[in-house]
Amino acid sequence: MSPVFCPANPVVPVHDGLAPLAERYEDYIVDLWGVMHDGVAAFPEALACLAELKARGKRVWILSNAPRRAAAVAARNAELGIPPAHVDGVLSSGEAAWRHLKDRPDAWYRALGRRCYHLGPDRDHGMREGLDYDFLDDPAALARADFLLNTGVLLPSDTAATYRPLLDAALACGLPMVCANPDLEVIRGGKREICAGAVALAYEQMGGEVHYHGKPHPEIYADCAAMMGSMEPGRTLAIGDSLRTDIAGAQGAGIDGLFVAGGIHAESLGLRHGLDPNGPHLEGTLDQTRLAALFAERRLYPVAALPALRW
Repeated sequence: MSPVFCPANPVVPVHDGLAPLAERYEDYIVDLWGVMHDGVAAFPEALACLAELKARGKRVWILSNAPRRAAAVAARNAELGIPPAHVDGVLSSGEAAWRHLKDRPDAWYRALGRRCYHLGPDRDHGMREGLDYDFLDDPAALARADFLLNTGVLLPSDTAATYRPLLDAALACGLPMVCANPDLEVIRGGKREICAGAVALAYEQMGGEVHYHGKPHPEIYADCAAMMGSMEPGRTLAIGDSLRTDIAGAQGAGIDGLFVAGGIHAESLGLRHGLDPNGPHLEGTLDQTRLAALFAERRLYPVAALPALRW
């Protein structure tokens, strides 16, 4: 088995597509947002790449920081045009958070109490189904809550500052927070929006207590390995567009990471997504000097980089 790529003086190779790496690996752990879709439509080249992997007998697993149950993520994938036959299994940060809320597997969860203030849009209310909690939505009822469940912001234009009054009140009450999506931001149809992780980070910086589920935290990779049956170093490749979550998470899990430059970091690397009748596509030329500087700044070195997920 080959070791995780981490030489003393890393030079990360840049390929146009996945083909030069494909035969090294049997299992592919694939991110969704920024890799497979932009929140509005699937990337045609990424779909073709998954089809090629499946044709070669590879296993493809989705690991997403979506703050929703895995079944809801799979259903949304189908709506966006990602065929279920392209995927062997789906795990989400929302699924991991829901299981912990359901089973209360450790002392931290058993101490939470039953009254939950849920910060999140209506589309995340599926996270409440099957849970024996009293869910509160009115900020005026915050003083009666035992903890916060944070699945995301209410409006695309919101910033972390939008929730400062709510967080101030929660901190005054000493409420812990469960964050079901550690991502700070996504790009939806070309526009940046903050995620639950940005609000959770603000709460932490204020002195609040936050328990995260999802990448890059080790627990989600243990859950992913259980779904896969094994996660063999040197034969498993994690593909993602976020150095902070996907690449750092893969490195922490002891597996190789493949960086997709045309996602969350695209603008700073000279790339952007255009739109034509066939769907979103990548435009621009990858600035490899900026790419190398980004890796050095974050001290995170994937096994390779691609402009976009394509064969």
